[in-house]
Amino acid sequence: MNRIIVTTSRGLDELLKTEVETLCEGAQCRTSPGTVYFDGTLAQAYTLCLWSRLANRVIWVLAEGKCDSAEALYDTAMSVDWPLHMKASHTLSVQFSGTNRAIKNTQFGAVRIKDAIVDQFLEEQNQRPSVEKRLADVPVWARCHRDQVTIGLDMSGNSLHQRAYRTQTGEAPLKEHVACAMLMRSGWTENQQKPLYDLFCGSGTLAIEAAYIARNIAPGIKRSYWGFNRWLQHNAALWESMQDDALQGQKECETTIVASDIDRKLVAVARKNADQAGVFKDIVFNVADAVNAFPDINDSGYLVFNPPYGERLGELTDLIPLFSQLGKSLKQHWGGWNVSVLSSNRDLLRVMKLRSTKEYALNNGKLECRLVNYELDADNLKQFGDDGDNHEFANRLRKNLKKTKSWLKKQDTNCYRIYDGDLPDYNVAVDVYDDWLVVQEYAPPKTVSEDKARRRLQEVLLHLPAVTGVDPKKIVLKVRSQQKGRNQYEKMAQQGERLTVYENGARLLVNLTDYLDTGLFLDHRITRQRVAQLSKDKDVLNLFSYTGSVSVHAALGGARSVTTVDMSKTYLDWAKDNMHLNKVSCASAFIQADCTTWLKTHPGRYDIIFIDPPSFSNSKRMQDTFDVQRDHVALLTDALKCLNTNGTVIFSNNRRGFKLDVTALNNAGYGDIDDISKSTIPEDFARHSNIHKCWVLCR
Repeated sequence: MNRIIVTTSRGLDELLKTEVETLCEGAQCRTSPGTVYFDGTLAQAYTLCLWSRLANRVIWVLAEGKCDSAEALYDTAMSVDWPLHMKASHTLSVQFSGTNRAIKNTQFGAVRIKDAIVDQFLEEQNQRPSVEKRLADVPVWARCHRDQVTIGLDMSGNSLHQRAYRTQTGEAPLKEHVACAMLMRSGWTENQQKPLYDLFCGSGTLAIEAAYIARNIAPGIKRSYWGFNRWLQHNAALWESMQDDALQGQKECETTIVASDIDRKLVAVARKNADQAGVFKDIVFNVADAVNAFPDINDSGYLVFNPPYGERLGELTDLIPLFSQLGKSLKQHWGGWNVSVLSSNRDLLRVMKLRSTKEYALNNGKLECRLVNYELDADNLKQFGDDGDNHEFANRLRKNLKKTKSWLKKQDTNCYRIYDGDLPDYNVAVDVYDDWLVVQEYAPPKTVSEDKARRRLQEVLLHLPAVTGVDPKKIVLKVRSQQKGRNQYEKMAQQGERLTVYENGARLLVNLTDYLDTGLFLDHRITRQRVAQLSKDKDVLNLFSYTGSVSVHAALGGARSVTTVDMSKTYLDWAKDNMHLNKVSCASAFIQADCTTWLKTHPGRYDIIFIDPPSFSNSKRMQDTFDVQRDHVALLTDALKCLNTNGTVIFSNNRRGFKLDVTALNNAGYGDIDDISKSTIPEDFARHSNIHKCWVLCR
């Protein structure tokens, strides 16, 4: 008898323990997270390698001892008589996990064990084995826990979830042993006469594993590399006999297994994998949308699937409507069936509005997931909890759209706000850009729990497509918190796709996905019009220009020249594209510079200067930090030096609580200073009339 350790993913310990006790009669198993261990025979270790559907690795323990120092770890490794297990001509690898105060990283632990093995061979045979990280003849496994280390032979070689039938996978493949755990937890393995459907089959793992179970195919039967192939204690005759018995014990599949996915390419991959696994004829593959799927047999059975999780924030805009439709489809077409769904996003599953009967925590790779079971009985077939059209957010949005409809007829734009935190529980802003929606979730106050805020956001994303008619794929989600400096301009994604919108005769490019802001501040719509009305035959300077929308309106208003200044080359290029898109004919200059220092030395004169600085900036391109409250007098004084007689400065910012120092500016040389903030707030921003402040200052 020898100590045997069997490892698996967290959450599968008890399932694995039951499996080990079934496969290895008389085994007295104990468990720890992700691990089952017992004293067993070589035959039992082989059995687990060949037959375990849940294990990752099977370890034949060679030594256990101290590792409270580097020397103690070395001595424990030296206590193994390595020539009994390998030859000097063999290759070895050492996989080490765990740390303590003495062994502070796993690489160091692996090296100390390797040194002990090599030194033993050099001392006894004056030869040494070489290290081979991949497919070593003797893969050594070691785990440190506190001041103890366990060292053994990794009999599995590679993780047992690798069944050797995959030709390709999807982006987030379901691991084979997790698929088996899903089938066991769903109840199907105890009712294999019942049909099994997977509506999100991906590369086919779950269906293939089900076919292996139905046909009594040993999960390790196709593997050729094992950690014991060159092990000197390997009993080749026993192993070959067990393989032969496994092959003879296979049977025909007597159940219906159906696998479908909306992605035609993935279904093709699944078919190839099933063919490689030898179970192609046992599975019916279909290209189908899960929300339109229905059983093509009369008997009820098991639906087991692993849908997208929505790990990235933007994916929720697609997945929430998908799960809502899926819940309705399950109630409509799959009555009497048992449903098991694996997801790392429990809130997303709640969108289906089904009552669960059982939940299990387990890991798929590094993701912490839950397998949730449902019975589609009479109670679950009701649309319980579905408040549908009476939802308060949906009702408010409809009211806003109705109000906006008459106002919009008087506007010349296809980008505007339709919801602005009207309801405290739904603290988002929703903006229309042509046939797209941008949803900005404001960071919730501390009084609102994170879970509640997340559920509210999911409700928003669920009802938006239904109320507005916008395709969920054209809804962009962003999370906005209080920004400092130019953080609002930081890149979020790399899609690079721009959309052309229009506003009061101008065509403007926006990017809805890559940045927190889109390239067009909708609350400045009236301000841009005012600049256009003042610009005829004038020389215009646009400072802190961002993407140049003010420059475009000035040019279209008949400006003699427009000078556009910003620190960012990206945004200056964007401004050039906007000007080119509108085919403006006036003289144009684009200058990449820190506006605060550029103004101090610039000798030019302008009739109109538009200034919309950030509240705060500490950009590396600036010589100093900029704070609009602290520095606005100096900034506007420098602007005055560049202003022609009878010239006008339009100054705006969105700093909450900002106070313009009128006295200092009068002393600097400004005459009339007119606060035009109220008149520049568009009607669609009326709920938050403090979104920006704006003044006209005359020389």
